[in-house]
Amino acid sequence: MKRKKYSESQIVRILKAAEAGVPVTELSLKYGFSQSAFYRWRAMYSWMDVAALRRRKG
Repeated sequence: MKRKKYSESQIVRILKAAEAGVPVTELSLKYGFSQSAFYRWRAMYSWMDVAALRRRKG
């Protein structure tokens, strides 16, 4: 099985940067992920913040 390249907290930070106005194309070039991965992440993690991830993990 393929190992994940980004942790959940990194994904949430990338999503927050996009909400702050950074274009998705710029983020995908900077961090090396596809735009389809970004939209998949947004569907899965858009409701979370870093504090919610900590609470979820226990």
